[in-house]
Amino acid sequence: MAKLSSKQRDTLSADDFAFPKKRKEPIENAAHVRDAVARFDQVEGVSDEERDEAWSRIKRAAKKYSVELREQNWRDLGNRNA
Repeated sequence: MAKLSSKQRDTLSADDFAFPKKRKEPIENAAHVRDAVARFDQVEGVSDEERDEAWSRIKRAAKKYSVELREQNWRDLGNRNA
């Protein structure tokens, strides 16, 4: 898991998070993009619309940092072994 100190996390812009309103799941580098995907279903208190928006941000960040995503949609995350 990629680690960020509180100070480092506080300096990130909202655009550097999958869920910017809650400042959850940083996606400012490849390691954090992979972590955001792995922890996506653990984020609580967000709507499906917010999840759709977060997944779009994760996909853009994955492309930027050359992270391969097997899933096309966040709803596919629970079906990884299928």
